[in-house]
Amino acid sequence: MSRIPTLSSPFLLGFDEVERALDRVAKGSDGYPPYNVERIAAPGQPERLRITLAVAGFARDQLDVTLEEKELVIRGRQAEEPQRTFLHRGIAARQFQRTFVLAEGMHVLGAELKNGLLSVDLIRPEPERVVRRIAIAADE
Repeated sequence: MSRIPTLSSPFLLGFDEVERALDRVAKGSDGYPPYNVERIAAPGQPERLRITLAVAGFARDQLDVTLEEKELVIRGRQAEEPQRTFLHRGIAARQFQRTFVLAEGMHVLGAELKNGLLSVDLIRPEPERVVRRIAIAADE
């Protein structure tokens, strides 16, 4: 079954990369670990965002936060402990990879692990508005 492109308007040119990124993100969203994305307002400062993932049971050395091209990739890997016998295991202890596609100009400020929550702060500086006049050539 063929898919109808979401950015197929003749007025949206050169957005093929955006559409591919949307497809990648949609395929990789299984819901684990749960996360929040919040806007942090600071008067007179550029827009800040905070991504917070619930990573209870993961130590700092079991988490990896990387920036690959325009993608923020957060991975978690826990080593299995073979000597433990669970009567009930309700706390997930599985590997994960969560990917966030960042817009042009977004910067990662840093990451912090506190009380089982991994927070990654991002900032988007206000872009410079540039207006450029295009000369029109005439046939003579």
